[in-house]
Amino acid sequence: MLTKREKVAYGLGDTASNIVFQTVMLFLTFFYTDIFGISPAVVGSMFLLVRIIDAVTDPLMGALADKTKSRHGKYRPYLLWLAVPFALCSVLAFTTPDLSANAKVIYAFVTYTLLMLAYTAINIPYSALGGVLTADPTERVSVQSYRFVFGMLGGLLVTACTLPLVAFFGNGDNAKGYQLTIAAMSVLGVVLFLLCFWGTRERVQAPANQQLTLQNSFGSLWQNDQWRILCVAAFFLLTGMVLRTTLAIYYVKYFLGREDLITAFITLGMLGNIAGCAAAQWLSRYVDKVKAYIGLQLISAVICVISFFIGSEQLVLAFGLYFLWGFFLQMATPLLWAKMADTVDYGHYKTGIRITGLVYSSIVFFIKLGLALGGALAGWLLAGYGYQADVVQTAATQQGILLSFTLLPAIGSVLVALVMSRYRLTGQRVLDIHRQLAQQSGGSSPEHARVDALTN
Repeated sequence: MLTKREKVAYGLGDTASNIVFQTVMLFLTFFYTDIFGISPAVVGSMFLLVRIIDAVTDPLMGALADKTKSRHGKYRPYLLWLAVPFALCSVLAFTTPDLSANAKVIYAFVTYTLLMLAYTAINIPYSALGGVLTADPTERVSVQSYRFVFGMLGGLLVTACTLPLVAFFGNGDNAKGYQLTIAAMSVLGVVLFLLCFWGTRERVQAPANQQLTLQNSFGSLWQNDQWRILCVAAFFLLTGMVLRTTLAIYYVKYFLGREDLITAFITLGMLGNIAGCAAAQWLSRYVDKVKAYIGLQLISAVICVISFFIGSEQLVLAFGLYFLWGFFLQMATPLLWAKMADTVDYGHYKTGIRITGLVYSSIVFFIKLGLALGGALAGWLLAGYGYQADVVQTAATQQGILLSFTLLPAIGSVLVALVMSRYRLTGQRVLDIHRQLAQQSGGSSPEHARVDALTN
C-alpha cells in the first residue's frame, strides 16, 4: 500500500502541470483575443492545427518513455530533465512582442506549439507514472484522487491569483502582467515537479524479456478494444468541458454583465472541481467505477441544461450550478484515469506486451484533441455570433454565448455516457485479470501478488 506521503508527492506533479493546463483552458483564448490582439477565428484554427502535430508527438513520446532505461526508472526521469524547459516555454507563450499583426500570429503559433510539445514531453511520462506506482485497483483510484485534488489546487491557484497578479505585476500593462504572472507560476511549477520526482517510486514493471518495437507496440495497442473506448470518451469529454470553461469568462462578463465577478465565478468552479475529485475515492467504495462514471456524466449534462434557463440577474443560481457542474464532472476524473491503468493491464493480459507509456500517451492525445477542438469551437462560435472584444455585445451574441456555455457541453457529456456504456472492465473483471497476470509471472510481482490475494 502506498503511503500518503508518496500520494501527495505524485499529486504535486499535477499541481505543476495544472498551473499551465488550467491557464491555457481558462485564459489563453482570452489572452490571445483581448491582450495579444488575434482574431478568435485565427485562435481557434491555431489550436486545432497544433493538435495535428500532437497526433505524431504524443504516441512517439509514449513509446520513447516505454523504452527508456535509467537508474530512476522509465517515467520519473522526465520530471527532472524537462521541468525547466517546460517553464521557459510557458513564459514565452504568454509574452507579447512588439510585432506586426502577421508576425504576431506566427509568434503565437510557434510558442504555443513549443508549449504543447514541452507539455507532451513531461506530462505523458508523469501520467504513465501513475500506472506503475501500484497494481492495486483500489489504490489506483486513491492515487488518482490525490493527483486531481492537488491538480485542482493548482487550478485554484490559477483562477484565484491570475487576474489579481496580472493587475499587480502589470500596473496597467496587461501584457506585461500576464508575462510576469506566468513566470512566477512557472518557477513554482519547477519546484513541484522536482518534489514529485524525489517522492515517488516505480513498482509495476514490464516483463523482463519484453522487446519493444514500434510495430509490436502499436499492434498491441490496436488490439486493446477497451483502450479505443477510453480514447473516444476522452475526446468527447474534453471537447465539452473545455468549451464550457473557455467561455466561462465570456459568460460572466457579457451575459451576466459582471466582469468584476469573473475571478469569483471561476474560483468557485475550481472549488467544486476539488471537492468532486476528493469524493471520487469514497464513491468508488460503493459503486462500480464504470456505472459511477456514466451516472456522473448524465448528472453533469442535466446541470448544463438547467443553466441554459437561468436569467442574467440570477447570480446566486448561476454560481451554484457552476459549482455543482464542476463537482459532479470532476468526481468522474480520477475514475477515468484509474481506468487507464486498468486498460494497460488488460492489454498486457490480452497480448503479453505491457506498454504503459503508449497507452497513456495515446489517450492523452485524444484528451488534447478534445482540448483543442473545445478551444477551437469557442473561438469559431464567438466569431460566428459576431463577438467583438471588449465592447457591449448584441443580444444575438449574448444568446450565442449562453447556448455554447450550456447546451453544447451537455451534448458532450451525454456522448461520453453513451460511449462508456460499451466499456467492460468492471472492478471484478480487473481483479480477475490481475490474478491471471500474477499466475503467469509465477507470483514474482509483489504488487500483482497482493492483488491476487485480494481476490481470494
